[in-house]
Amino acid sequence: MKNLFDLTGKVAVITGSTKGIGKAIAEQMAAHGARVVISSRKAEVCDEVAAGINAADNSGEAIAIAANISRKEDLQNLVDKTREQWGRIDVLVCNAAANPYYGGMLGINDDQFDKVMDNNIKSNHWLCSMVIPEMQERKDGAIIIISSIAGLVGHTTLGAYGISKAADFALVRNIAAEFGPDNVRANAIAPGLIKTDFARALWDNPEYLKAATANAPLRRIGTPDEIAGGVVFLASDAGSFMTGQTLVIDGGRVISNE
Repeated sequence: MKNLFDLTGKVAVITGSTKGIGKAIAEQMAAHGARVVISSRKAEVCDEVAAGINAADNSGEAIAIAANISRKEDLQNLVDKTREQWGRIDVLVCNAAANPYYGGMLGINDDQFDKVMDNNIKSNHWLCSMVIPEMQERKDGAIIIISSIAGLVGHTTLGAYGISKAADFALVRNIAAEFGPDNVRANAIAPGLIKTDFARALWDNPEYLKAATANAPLRRIGTPDEIAGGVVFLASDAGSFMTGQTLVIDGGRVISNE
């Protein structure tokens, strides 16, 4: 029988892939046969993660290309260098994001707001625009944007971040609608609270952690691998009839009214 989750030969660019969810995505995609591009701001960290994947017992492999998602020229270099090395980009995973502000809506300054929107939305738009033409030409491609349940609900301390993550849902819908006839798929994943350094301010707060898990049916927070599994699904033949959607992976938190 065909392995629907096999990614052998697929080239995947994954931003923010040196730690947390992004690293887990890269590791799991490589374990399923993909050739993955590790990317974050610091070259030495990218090299370290890529070396770890190449040393592991899996069927995929990794290269490292550093990029700052706030710089368009860095992202173009990421795309160009990937094509130079492996000739194509089959899967784009936009995982990198920023959240420089935690607090009420009236306290965020313009620079902080702009950084959230530039890093979380504009950079995704740039990268998608860079890879879609070759996917159109090939009549095959998958784009996955890591969003958040913060884009699904109102939030008293993550307002701008939530706005940016809600925009991710619209971005994948628009890409799916416009480029679906060329067999280019785009989906988002909306994780709940995941045990990563990025979300440490939340899960490392005992009161917040208790509140966040009390109303979730699974009564716990998630792990990076539990998000990576959703990416493998969306990038593979297993998810080939899914586009324009948001896959919520949150332990059931947003569906419970307890």
